[in-house]
Amino acid sequence: MKLPIDQLNQWPTPYYLYDTELLGHTLSAVTEAAAFPGFHVHYAVKANTNRAILKIIAESGLGADTVSGGEIRAALQAGFPADKIMFAGVGKTDEEIRLALGSGVGCINVESREELMVIEQIASDMGVVAPVAIRVNPEIDAHTHHYITTGLAENKFGVAMSMLDTVVDHIVASQWLTLRGLHFHIGSQIETMRPFEILCERILKLQKELNARGVSMPLINVGGGLGVDYDDPMGHPIPDFKAYFDTFHRHLPLQPGQQLHFELGRAIVAQCGALVSRVLYVKQGVEKKFVILDAGMTELIRPALYQAHHSIVNITSQSPDRELYTIVGPICESADCFAEDTALPLTRRGDLVALLSAGAYGEVMSSNYNARPTVSTHLI
Repeated sequence: MKLPIDQLNQWPTPYYLYDTELLGHTLSAVTEAAAFPGFHVHYAVKANTNRAILKIIAESGLGADTVSGGEIRAALQAGFPADKIMFAGVGKTDEEIRLALGSGVGCINVESREELMVIEQIASDMGVVAPVAIRVNPEIDAHTHHYITTGLAENKFGVAMSMLDTVVDHIVASQWLTLRGLHFHIGSQIETMRPFEILCERILKLQKELNARGVSMPLINVGGGLGVDYDDPMGHPIPDFKAYFDTFHRHLPLQPGQQLHFELGRAIVAQCGALVSRVLYVKQGVEKKFVILDAGMTELIRPALYQAHHSIVNITSQSPDRELYTIVGPICESADCFAEDTALPLTRRGDLVALLSAGAYGEVMSSNYNARPTVSTHLI
């Protein structure tokens, strides 16, 4: 990611910075690596809903994966075609379901039998047939943080495999529902291909059982989950999309005319974004030195929420000497800590600091806690 000092110093801090050139290279890498027959890539809008970012991604030809009515509207406004928008989410409101059906989204991913009944009733009331896919929990532990592991049997997301037949039978028998296929998502920030290989094995077995019952699946959606390098984002700015898509090409052969859909969010936008902040104070504690920034958990909550690691660089210090610092924000919460015992060049008040890999789940999860103002965004 580019960090041009002169340009970055012109804007008041804190702010989010997006490298559009890197985003473009990432989108090109995705498109090239996914160039297999039947493969369709959707951007998981929840990772970053910045309007300029969404527009760039829409122009690249990707579809959109949405989890709320607001995200559907944002995707449509950014230029994503309605039929390339997928609508997921464990708690869809009646209004959101009506919006999805009225907009003509490509598919609604169903997360429970109870939700399916509501979708069917609304579709009947509107006089339309709802295209649905069933989100199935394939009982795979992706070995990520428990907050971002989603494919286990007992989970607020999706339908357990033991309950799948009942849901399939209901859809097949309904005049207001059409079964597009199956939807899976086993977790996020997955750094090895083995969990995806296991997912392919489960899908093939499940599909064989459904086919034996005369049920076909025009669409298989394997979700996303591909991780990024938070430790060395400058050295590895683009994830290994080739290994990711090759894994599914090798292990999940498609049936004639079948489509395979992907929902990548973090892997597309994480590395093109940074949170830029100014050092307010360097405080000498009893045993530690604290770097107190003007950005906090209100701008980047991931470290406080699930102890996420972000590489931190001092953009302006030219000192050859390095010291260990605990890097914190100004929020009135003890959890407002970005990193402990992190080596930085000698750091002083006024230095400009960048928290890297903040393009995903940074700006989109920000808040106005402590009555802090919404910060600006800048594209380079």
